Amino acid sequence: MKPLKETSMKRVVSRGMKPLALAVACSSLFSAHGVFAQSKSIKIGIVTFMSGAAAGPFGVPAKHAAEVVTADLNDGKVPAPYTTKGFGGTPIELVYVDEAGSTSKQVSEYRNLINQGVDYVVGYTSSGNCLAVAPVAEEMKKVTLLFDCGTPRVFEDASYKYVFRPVATATMDNVGAARYVAWRKPDLATYAGINQNYAWGQDAWNDFGETLKVLKPNAKAVSSQMPNLGAGQYNAEISSLLGAHPDVLHSSFWGGDLEGLIVQAGPRDLFKKSLTVLTAGETAAHGKTRLPDGVILGARGMYGMFAPDNALNHWLRASYSAKFADTPSYPSYKMTQSLLGLKAAYEKAQAANGGKQPSPEQVITAFEHLSFDSPAGKINLSLGNGHQAAQGTAFGIVKNVNGAVTVTDVKQYSVDEVTPPPGVKSADWIKGGLKH
Repeated sequence: MKPLKETSMKRVVSRGMKPLALAVACSSLFSAHGVFAQSKSIKIGIVTFMSGAAAGPFGVPAKHAAEVVTADLNDGKVPAPYTTKGFGGTPIELVYVDEAGSTSKQVSEYRNLINQGVDYVVGYTSSGNCLAVAPVAEEMKKVTLLFDCGTPRVFEDASYKYVFRPVATATMDNVGAARYVAWRKPDLATYAGINQNYAWGQDAWNDFGETLKVLKPNAKAVSSQMPNLGAGQYNAEISSLLGAHPDVLHSSFWGGDLEGLIVQAGPRDLFKKSLTVLTAGETAAHGKTRLPDGVILGARGMYGMFAPDNALNHWLRASYSAKFADTPSYPSYKMTQSLLGLKAAYEKAQAANGGKQPSPEQVITAFEHLSFDSPAGKINLSLGNGHQAAQGTAFGIVKNVNGAVTVTDVKQYSVDEVTPPPGVKSADWIKGGLKH
């Protein structure tokens, strides 16, 4: 297997410390809470978009969060219950891989990453990449965390031992969006959608539409536009949507596609003529693309402007802002949540192993059905045989104030309102009337 080129993989020691300096510093430390127990580091492969249209709104914020979390964990600066340095006293080292490219390229990159000796992998924004990589992780017996992708098919259509997703699926986003729309527009008669034509977009549109059939059975779908991922130009789709004139427009667009849609639809007043819900729209609040007033905004969970008032949220926002002069977006929160979940599982396994370094199998046992704290609140891996997190979410209406995006009329939804019970597929739960 050929090693990756330097342009596609870069090993980075946390906080920019030179390898020699790190070795000297680590060798002088001894076992105790607050100092490192040993010099050997735990290597985590971080896979996210570092080039292409998805890098700016997704990959870079996620990578920044990984840097902040790793540096603060290694320094013991993360609030309780994560005050122990590194993972159980062992420092963390990150290895980065660019997610840009085809799914076959990502499978090849994943194999190369494992062959380079990482202990864990945390990655993947694209649902297509998650679906492709998950069986390879199982084949190579490497504990792998999916930090962002949303398709529920990962654990609803398969079962994995080594794969975890400590964040929610897109079912939460789209059921929550439908509930918000039904509440916001009680006289809803027609709705339409523009979503990317692959697993993420297809699942999103199906879940949204099927939920509305339960909540608003007399409402009719009048148009469904499904451009290819990364199409970039949406004038034909916008014309079709304007012609259909739906009461509500749904979109799960993300990354560069979302920014392109906003730029192209704005001058044609699409978002003014139809009440628009952007289930993954929060990232656009951080860029140069201006979100119009009146759009319903989602952040794929209790992230960003919807995050709770807790110590971990205050820490993340303060530490991220101090380093990057910006506030963390939801990809940052989800990367943080995944790394903290891995730390919680590792240290639970370590404690069960008498304080010694746990094996991958012991970490898996500790991770299954884990409940852990995050900047978004308490997270429970209650789905997918204990490998898939279930979360509540929130939506609000965009209101620009002095150049900043804020939200009004925020409504929160509990886990049971937006997530199926264990052992039930999302589509079946929705069609069955959203019952628990």
